[in-house]
Amino acid sequence: MPKRNNWQLGREMTYPYDAPPPQKQVAYIFDINKCIECQTCTIACKTCWTSGKGQEPIFWNNVETKPYGGYPITWDLKLLERREPAKWQANVLKSKTIFEDNGPLDPPTGHMPDTMDYSALNLGEDDLSDTVAQGEHFDGIHPKWMFYLARICNHCDNPACLAACPRQAVYKRDEDGIVLIDQERCRGYQECVKACPYKKTFFNLISRTSEKCIGCYPRVEQGEVALCVESCIGKIRLHGFLTTQSAPREDNPLDYIIKIRKLALPLYSQFGTGPNVYYIPPVHVPNGFLEQLFGPNVERSKTLYRALKEDKKLLGALLLFGATNRIIEKFKVEGDEVIGWDTNGEEVARVPFTEPTYVRDHYDKRYEVYRHNTT
Repeated sequence: MPKRNNWQLGREMTYPYDAPPPQKQVAYIFDINKCIECQTCTIACKTCWTSGKGQEPIFWNNVETKPYGGYPITWDLKLLERREPAKWQANVLKSKTIFEDNGPLDPPTGHMPDTMDYSALNLGEDDLSDTVAQGEHFDGIHPKWMFYLARICNHCDNPACLAACPRQAVYKRDEDGIVLIDQERCRGYQECVKACPYKKTFFNLISRTSEKCIGCYPRVEQGEVALCVESCIGKIRLHGFLTTQSAPREDNPLDYIIKIRKLALPLYSQFGTGPNVYYIPPVHVPNGFLEQLFGPNVERSKTLYRALKEDKKLLGALLLFGATNRIIEKFKVEGDEVIGWDTNGEEVARVPFTEPTYVRDHYDKRYEVYRHNTT
């Protein structure tokens, strides 16, 4: 079996296919602290990409409530229960990945969801980690918690769906690292559904083929962010590219946040797939739970996030979230503003650190009217 270096695990790992990295890697950052689970992203994706026959249970984008929610139901717990717990020594994974659990010719460790696992999209929505005792909410902050986890396909460095497909219908684009399924080659064996640890590959009962998030590649090819990113009213998402052919760039907002400052963390990196959706952990959730999801650097990430006020460049990069529908590939902090440029070098975002405030006079002399605070 070929060996691949997995920077998220701090070591080499085995993977069935030895291929060079793409020219650049599509990636996303989600700031969980800002998500309100409005599901605008889910509806934007659903109405555009999966509104056809057989796609009723297919959600390329969904937002679930942790600790109890998940779509399909218990998508992560079922895999975690089949494997040994992740063992980290500093930032190096000592336990096995899903590609190393069995023999070199065996498919990745996975599970096939039951039909009813797709029956409850928002099961566990807004459920707290524990019951709030009577009157406890009057005592200030209580130890119960929950948070919203937005999920899409991770367009992994080492896709499990690609490794499992006997038809070689799944492929990773060289130009941007987006993972796609060739619908003409797919025969609906569903090995990709079983192998994907994030359960972001779905089977269409009408077309009899597997389908997955396409990374909004028609938009990406025009330099525009994915629909789920553009539609996010909470501005929790940043969509762009990670540098693959050279060292991470200080002026690339995703390189800076993910690889240089290491504020955003991958989801279940211990699986070994090298996911490219990165999360800023919620600061109010206990580390014990978060470390299962995001690895050993949760507390460091929380500390960085809490100190953003004194970290102007990192704060500037985060201010670019939701600032434009164009993909930002270069940014710079100048004075009290952060500026973003697209791949053509055109300025597409200029965000002030402090939003200006305008106070209008109660009486408008120009129109000779009074302003009221009601409509």
